[in-house]
This record gives sequence, structure tokens and C-alpha cells, in this order.
Amino acid sequence: MSAINYKIEVFEGPMDLLLHLISKHKLNIHDIPIAILVEQYLAVVDEMKEADLEVASEFLEMAARLVYIKTVSLLPVYEEGEKLRKELSGELIEYAECKRVAEALSQQTGGFNCISRPQEAFEVDMTYSRVHDSLELLDAYMRVVGKRLRKIPPPLDSFRAIVVKKIVSVSSKIKNIVSFLSLGGKKKFSDIISNSESRSDMVAAFLAILELAKTKHVVLTGDGKNVEIELIKVPEGELDFD
Repeated sequence: MSAINYKIEVFEGPMDLLLHLISKHKLNIHDIPIAILVEQYLAVVDEMKEADLEVASEFLEMAARLVYIKTVSLLPVYEEGEKLRKELSGELIEYAECKRVAEALSQQTGGFNCISRPQEAFEVDMTYSRVHDSLELLDAYMRVVGKRLRKIPPPLDSFRAIVVKKIVSVSSKIKNIVSFLSLGGKKKFSDIISNSESRSDMVAAFLAILELAKTKHVVLTGDGKNVEIELIKVPEGELDFD
């Protein structure tokens, strides 16, 4: 026998069957006696099987659901069973209302007729007719170009301002100052700083003097603008700061 498709006898599905049983046995849909409903439902499902009808899975799922609700309702703490029973009642009430509205709509005539006509070919003007301000066009162009240029490495000229600046290391400046002080006598701090060729050179000179004073290779005397620096005689090799 060919398989049935969601319709067994006069029932469209398990909800339709439950409504039929509630109506037939005059049960209260708002307070379903679940034990009676389970027995009646399983009896109908058994009749379907005895008639060699292929029972849709939806009917079997509802049967399992009803049995579960009945089982938890028999437990000492039956709050879950009561909740499931009310949930089933709500679904049945909603299904009954939808079925009533569907039947009412099916009896209406003329209100839902649809008349269509064949498609007609018509010409489409593809000319772009919107007028844009020149600044708006420029802004759009720059946004598009900007997105494209983000993927391109910056030109070498962009680094020229960084590369041309000479970086003076503190170690090289220490050697320079020591060489200058080795000529003998005291040298003014201001003279060493004023001979700096750049800001980097000046900072390196200042740090070099601090390092020489810290390691006690030079002696600083005086204060303010009159600070003088004198190199201390040290064994060769101690001035290697690399």
C-alpha cells in the first residue's frame, strides 16, 4: 500500500486527531484529563496500525509526548506534568482557532481572487541623469583612489626626511669627547655642547658627559655656565664603551 502523507482517514495530523477526541468525548480543552486522552489517542493509533495503514511519524511523536505527560503527572511532585498539560492545551486552543479561521476564509468568494496579465516589454533608459556637485565627485574619487593606494607600498621619498637625519650614537660621542679632552687642560661644558652639529649630536654629547662622569673618567667642576670638564688619566682600554 502506498504511504500516506500527513492525512489518515479524516485527520490532518495529531492535533486534528486530539481535537476530534476532545469533541467526541466532550472533554474540557482548557483542563484536559490527560489520562483519558492518552487512552483514546493510543486506541486510535492502534486501529490505524491494525488497518495496515502507515502511521505518520507525527502521530507517534504525539503519542510519546502524551505518555510522558501522563507519567510525570503521576509523580509526587507533578509541577512539570501540570506545566506540560497546560502547554498542550494552549497549542490545541491555538490550532482550533487557526482551523476555524481557515474554514471561514475558505467559504468566502471573490475576496481573494487574483488576476494577472502577461508581462509586457518596455524600454529602459539607462542614461544616468543625476546631477552631482563637483566637490561630491572629487570626494568620491579620492575615496576610491585612497582604497586602492592603501595596498601600494609608500614611495621611497616618504622616508627621505627620516633617512637624511644623522643619528649620533652615545658611544661614538664618548670617544669624540675623550679625544678632545686628551689634548690636555680643562674644557668648558658649553664649548662641547656648542660644537654640536645637530640636535641629535647635542643630546648624544650631553649623555656622553653624564656617562663619563658616572664612570669617573672625567671630573666636573664649577656650576652653571662655568662648568668645566677635565679628563682623568686612566689605563688604556677602560674607555671602550662599545
